[in-house]
Amino acid sequence: MKRFFLTLLSFALFSIVCYLSLLVIWAQFEPEKLKTNFNYRIGSFGHTYTRLKEVKTVSDVDILFLGSSHAYRGFDTRNFEANGYKTFNLGTSAQTPMQTKILLNKYLDQLGPKLVILEVYPEIMTIDGMESFLDIISNDEVNFEILKLSLKVNHTKVYNTLFYSVISDFFGIHDNHIEPKVKGIDIYINGGYVETKLNKQFVGDSIGSKELIFLDEQLEAFEDIIQLINNNGSELLLVFAPVSSVLYDSYVNVDIFNDLMTSHGNYYNFNKNINIEDSIHFFDDNHLNQKGVNIFNEELIKLINQTNLLNKIISDI
Repeated sequence: MKRFFLTLLSFALFSIVCYLSLLVIWAQFEPEKLKTNFNYRIGSFGHTYTRLKEVKTVSDVDILFLGSSHAYRGFDTRNFEANGYKTFNLGTSAQTPMQTKILLNKYLDQLGPKLVILEVYPEIMTIDGMESFLDIISNDEVNFEILKLSLKVNHTKVYNTLFYSVISDFFGIHDNHIEPKVKGIDIYINGGYVETKLNKQFVGDSIGSKELIFLDEQLEAFEDIIQLINNNGSELLLVFAPVSSVLYDSYVNVDIFNDLMTSHGNYYNFNKNINIEDSIHFFDDNHLNQKGVNIFNEELIKLINQTNLLNKIISDI
């Protein structure tokens, strides 16, 4: 019996070594179209690699931005610096509350923000967060929070990407990777913002009606985020960044989302009472062009200054 278990253990260890070795070979040489259960894309989009490398050198900020692409494409750190605020933008593509929680657990104490501005895009609450999770696994070091969420998600694509990321970090496979600050139409700005040099303006027809159905796991993570920020002693502002009117009007139950956000603290919906037009200030149906970003940021800075958000809790916006 003892010999049997030793043989079984040896076979298991041999299988694991073979699997991990094949995983590395697969990752390095297989065409992308064949990697259906693997998605390690270091520096692939949104400048996540550069942002997560830079954040390790930053501390003691006035404002920390978090959220989806509406965050890293919508909060221009230069605009806030021009008004005397030291900021960092920790947004990532399709970032859901589950990924926001990972980033806060890792970087909140280090950054020590006086104010956290969390961009809350309603559709983010309706998705599983796989895209964002794989993006973070590929571009940051694996820690306990990532391991916990990997087990919770329990998906082959996550495990394969996670294993390869650990191997890559251990052997320094991508230690010499350098992500260009200019990639196509995107320009990385120090502090985490991505400026999009796109001259075209958005022209779109009406969009079919969409019902927002929020996932329990995202709502639970959202509650945890609020608790983390409160425990840190930071102020929190929830912001619904501007999207095109055709997209905003497509949400049949957006009022439920607005009520939900309002019930969780200081919330401001910038899709109302702001002078922004679809055909002038957007480059697609849900992302502002630079002209729109500047208007949005100006209004947000006014709000911060008028309500003294950096120094006190406000009960109503």
